[in-house]
Amino acid sequence: MSCRTEIEVFAADGELAERLRAAAQAALEAAGVGDGHLAITLVDRERMRALNRSHRGRDKATDVLSFPVDGSGPTAGPRELGDVVLCPPECEDLVECTVHGVLHLCGYDHETDDGEMFALQERVLTGLRAPRNAVATPGSRGAGGC
Repeated sequence: MSCRTEIEVFAADGELAERLRAAAQAALEAAGVGDGHLAITLVDRERMRALNRSHRGRDKATDVLSFPVDGSGPTAGPRELGDVVLCPPECEDLVECTVHGVLHLCGYDHETDDGEMFALQERVLTGLRAPRNAVATPGSRGAGGC
């Protein structure tokens, strides 16, 4: 089976875009997701507030929102994982928020699990901070894998 993911980053370029792509890829690998497409978009507080109000009923800006598309079931074509929207002024750490958002796209939910998502998030972040030859420990759940 071939593994292929496509990660697009909007409203960021250069080193920041590469860091966010690497964080997203690490989260996908840890969640066991080996194929699909996702987009990461950076927005201002006003846009994030509007999205949060529209989709979650909360009239305030937040750090990260995730909008899953295909879920974890079979798909007719390439898997569309969804979108991660980041609001840099609300994020303490854009890489951490990216990992968090991507894990939501992979089916994790810290509001309903027993700490599983946050534990995996921390393993991914630890792997990203480790020397380049270190490997993060993969998770056991995700939207499909290689």
